[in-house]
Amino acid sequence: MKILVLNGSPRANGHTAWMVDGFVKGAQESGHEVNVASVCRKKINGCLACEYCHKTGNGTCIQKDGMQEIYPLLEETQMIVLASPIYYHGFTGQLQCALNRIYALDKPKNLKKAALILSSGSDDVYDGAIYEYRKSFLEYLDLEDRGIITSFKEQNGSEEKWQETYETGRNA
Repeated sequence: MKILVLNGSPRANGHTAWMVDGFVKGAQESGHEVNVASVCRKKINGCLACEYCHKTGNGTCIQKDGMQEIYPLLEETQMIVLASPIYYHGFTGQLQCALNRIYALDKPKNLKKAALILSSGSDDVYDGAIYEYRKSFLEYLDLEDRGIITSFKEQNGSEEKWQETYETGRNA
C-alpha cells in the first residue's frame, strides 16, 4: 500500500517527527511504500477560494507552489497520515494550508485509509484537530480510521509512544 504522511511540524527533529519515524519504520517493515512530505519545508499558499480547480481546472489548482509535489502523491496514495504538533487546539498553519488545498482534488480517487499523529506540551488540547480529522477525512472522504495517536509532556520521547506509532504503522 502507498502511504503519504503530511508532517506539519516546523521542527525537523521534534516530537512529531520522532513519532512519524516510528510510524514509517513500522509501515515499511510491513511492506508499505511510505512518502513523508514535510509541509513546513515547502512554500504552500492557502486556498484562494477562486474555484478554478472545479470550474475550469479539472481538479488542478491555479496556484503553482509546493503543493505541486504533493498532488501526484495524493492521487496515488491509499492512506494518508496527518502529523502535527498542536497550535491553539488545531493543526499548524502550514499543515492547514496543505489540507485546505486538497479541495482542488475533492476526493483523491485511491485514498481509503487515514491516521492522525498529534503531539503537544499539554493534554486536553486535541479536540479541534481531531474534529477536523473526523469530519473532513473520515466522514467527508469516507476513509477508514487506522488510529489517532496523541502524545504530551513526558510521553513525548518515550519508548511507549514510539512503539505505539510503530505498531500503528505495522498495522496500517
